Amino acid sequence: MLGDQSAEFSENGEDESPTLRLCANGACMKTTEVEAKLDEGNIQDAESSLREGLSLNSEEARALLGRLEYQRGNVEGALRVFEGIDLQAAIQRLQVSAPPPEKPSTKKNKPRDPPQQSASQHAASLVLEAIFLKAKSLQKLGRRTEAAQECKSVLDSVEKIFQQGISDAQVDTRLQETVSHAVELLPTLWKESGDYQEAISSYRRALLSQWNLDNDSCARVQKDFAVFLLHSGVEASPPSLGSQVEGSYVPRNNLEEAILLLMILLKKFNQGKAKWDPSVIEHLTFGLSLCSQTSVLAKQLEEVMPGVFSRVERWNSLALCYSAAGQTSAAVNLLRKSLHKHEQPDDLVALLLASKLCSEEPSLAGEGAGYAQRAVNNAQGMDEHLKGVGFRMLGLCLGKQAKVPTSDFERSRLQSESLKALDGAIAFEHNNPDLIFELGVQYAEQRNLKAASRYAKEYIDATGGSVLKGWRFLALVLSAQQRFSEAEVVTDAALDETAKWDQGPLLRLKAKLKISQSNPTEAVETYRYLLALVQAQRKSFGPLRTLSQMEEDKVNEFEVWHGLAYLYSSLSHWNDVEVCLKKAGELKQYSASMLHTEGRMWEGRKEFKPALAAFLDGLLLDESSVPCKVAVGALLSERGKEHQPTLPVARSLLSDALRIDPTNRKAWYYLGLVHKYDGRIADATDCFQAASMLEESDPIESFSTIL
Repeated sequence: MLGDQSAEFSENGEDESPTLRLCANGACMKTTEVEAKLDEGNIQDAESSLREGLSLNSEEARALLGRLEYQRGNVEGALRVFEGIDLQAAIQRLQVSAPPPEKPSTKKNKPRDPPQQSASQHAASLVLEAIFLKAKSLQKLGRRTEAAQECKSVLDSVEKIFQQGISDAQVDTRLQETVSHAVELLPTLWKESGDYQEAISSYRRALLSQWNLDNDSCARVQKDFAVFLLHSGVEASPPSLGSQVEGSYVPRNNLEEAILLLMILLKKFNQGKAKWDPSVIEHLTFGLSLCSQTSVLAKQLEEVMPGVFSRVERWNSLALCYSAAGQTSAAVNLLRKSLHKHEQPDDLVALLLASKLCSEEPSLAGEGAGYAQRAVNNAQGMDEHLKGVGFRMLGLCLGKQAKVPTSDFERSRLQSESLKALDGAIAFEHNNPDLIFELGVQYAEQRNLKAASRYAKEYIDATGGSVLKGWRFLALVLSAQQRFSEAEVVTDAALDETAKWDQGPLLRLKAKLKISQSNPTEAVETYRYLLALVQAQRKSFGPLRTLSQMEEDKVNEFEVWHGLAYLYSSLSHWNDVEVCLKKAGELKQYSASMLHTEGRMWEGRKEFKPALAAFLDGLLLDESSVPCKVAVGALLSERGKEHQPTLPVARSLLSDALRIDPTNRKAWYYLGLVHKYDGRIADATDCFQAASMLEESDPIESFSTIL
């Protein structure tokens, strides 16, 4: 009857070195006897010695010899020994003696380990370990395809021997270790041999078959498979129908399958079923970021057990997730906690992120300028290269803050400091195209069109003309300089370099340029081409489009219909305006800009009450809508000729519009009318002069539309 095969050390004296022994079936023999014969190349004699000395059969003796050679580092010798093992014969013999599936144990029926079953387990362990070591030997010799086939034969053998799968009661520790190692090694061997589809099949087999893997082994397989799916560039075929459970979720592509595996891993970590691996959250971050699901990533980070991350690290990571998901308020609140004086107030990355988020909201711009200034002050030593980023964020925050000042003097001061900060950033990052673009826009908004034109051209040169907003910016600057024909040439050049689906903003710009050059017919034709693009885009998605697909449209159908309605209103084609507004309303029911156009339609039809109602509804939807404020102020100023009480309301609305957009020439013009009707001739003259000057540098679209 076969017992444990093991190696032992025995000490024969103080001056003698330890001697390695091989033990099995209650008998032991020194390895030196076997090694001497192996060194002479007498594998048959060594095998015979083991069979006679330890009562082993041929496969078991060769398995012990091969393991001994492998442990000695003689990989080629071990492979020669392993070649003589008849695996199929061993499997048939072991399959006959394999135990039946265990029934649930009770007090009356406790599981037993009869001697015959124990012997079978040890034989299986020894032979399968030999084949596994043969695969390792082949791998070390660079014969990876053969190694993968041998490793696969180990798992095939286990499935034949244990047809119902392996359970804890059926398998000893050494056999389970061999099976676990083979399960983990097989996908690696297929990857090294270049057979990636076999690697994918091996990963799925490892996770779906009953190998009795411990939690850590299973976690390693899941992680390796997820990393392979994310980064290999190999498109995995869908799981076989036989492995799919009815009603369960089936991943549609590599990315979904990898994310699912990583989320299962995180759940195991959180439940304490596997050791924490920080690389898992890094790979999950990469996967969810690829599909713009950072809000899901935030939820996963929130579920990670306390103590894994420091709270500041968790806050910063969550802030980054929420900022990418468009939840600026939540992100800023987390960064405020992170940058509190009792936490890490000088964390440079957190300061820069906080200032970046605050630069997007005028109400937070002042707070953001403070964060940016702290970042500039803390960018010292090894972090000095980030000082340019700090100056850039400071300039953006000050520029945004200048849009909501309490006085003209304060606005002028903030604009000057904004330009100074951006110029300081250029000194550190003179080759940063985004910084060049932002500096150009700041100059353009302050009507320094010569400088804006220079930076627009620098941006196009820096990006090789590959970025759409650079061409749009240059065309707007040229239109502000009243060089409409040149702006159209730039737009046409951009259209030639732009893919069909990305041409929407350029075509709308071209239509407005046509109107500025008194070519309304060509403008209408341009919008008709835009509508054709919309129809083609709709067909590409089919009849059942999701809301997210509609929002991601390259050519926005609502903007096309609304732009066409605005064009017809400038031509006084009120029936066409009404049709276009109806189409736009079907796509977006509530819009301040659409209500403004509707008000213009009623105003053109000399129906002032519906016009005023439309403008006021627009203000209710968006209280900062400058066009609606100016339109209401204009209506009230006209009525002020006869009804003086309406003039203060008109003055208030127009002044508020100029507070938001001080370069709005129509607001200045109608404010001049209010002063004129109110008898303030000097103030009226100043307003008319401002309107006249702005008209000479008024772009066909606001510069803020390209940010």
